[in-house]
Amino acid sequence: MTSNATHQTDVAIIGAGPVGLFAVFECGMLKMKAHVLDALDMAGGQCSALYPEKPIYDIPGHPRIDAAELVRQLEAQAAPFKPVYHLGHAVTRVESHGDRFLVGNANGVTVDARAVIVAAGVGAFGPNRPPLEGIEAYEGKSVHYLVKRREDFRGKRIVIAGGGDSALDWVLSLADLAAHVYVIHRRPKFRAAPESVARMEALVKTGKVEMVVPYQLADLEGSNGQISAVIVSTLDGQTRSLPADALLPFFGLSMNLGPIAQWGLNLEHNHILVDPATCATSRAGIFAIGDIAHYPGKLKLILSGFAEAASAAHAIYPLVHPGEVLHFEYSTTSGVPAA
Repeated sequence: MTSNATHQTDVAIIGAGPVGLFAVFECGMLKMKAHVLDALDMAGGQCSALYPEKPIYDIPGHPRIDAAELVRQLEAQAAPFKPVYHLGHAVTRVESHGDRFLVGNANGVTVDARAVIVAAGVGAFGPNRPPLEGIEAYEGKSVHYLVKRREDFRGKRIVIAGGGDSALDWVLSLADLAAHVYVIHRRPKFRAAPESVARMEALVKTGKVEMVVPYQLADLEGSNGQISAVIVSTLDGQTRSLPADALLPFFGLSMNLGPIAQWGLNLEHNHILVDPATCATSRAGIFAIGDIAHYPGKLKLILSGFAEAASAAHAIYPLVHPGEVLHFEYSTTSGVPAA
């Protein structure tokens, strides 16, 4: 991590999440050096900040891998190319400088690069809070919007609210640790992957998980930051009190592009529009990959972001090495430099 200085490199990568880290590797394989900037003080993006112990099932070659371990593996994969990380301070400006860019962060660091890759995930993010009076008093103590250590929930009565992948992923992950898991959702149909729904329904049959449907959060009971019960209600006013030690509401993330919105890029619903073939944005020399990038048929999967990183790196190569013919080689042929 560096401070007040100007650095020259080939590619500035904004975002140190999994896709940004893989972009370091892809650029490195094409003999392009990279500096990586991120507002968080650690690499890994949401995987590190929100759910380091969350299991991920759709990474090729890994039937299951925890988010933190995936980040560690990606950092090791990028390491031979000696990336420079500028972490803990948000990028505040991206300015054209001839045919290059000056990328600056809030700590006074400026990176002078030929091309920019925006791998900023969902931008600045935070949880969507349920509208429960007084919930702030319990946050961080018995109301949690993320799980950093599964072990913290061993033997506890847990209420998980939400119907998407995050909610069901944690139902499946915590069921074997918790004393009991309640799943609160306002309707019987879930938005999560069908396989996750099927696995949850199997746990319901064993009694480890109880579905409380169709209900929604209504109130909390407790004192000194510790909940004792979660009150839920139906749309017609029927209520139920669930004895609980912890509430995990998963209602998605609020998304804020922040300064990205001022960089002259074509945007659509807080996403950056790109050419799917190259991940080029509307501003020459700037590319976007991962969840922040959008094009017809886009799938918001980490593996899609990995492929986009490769496409962007290949599109950037002639900018960094003008006039040089790129002879494409598989990594099994070219190998990877030793760290």
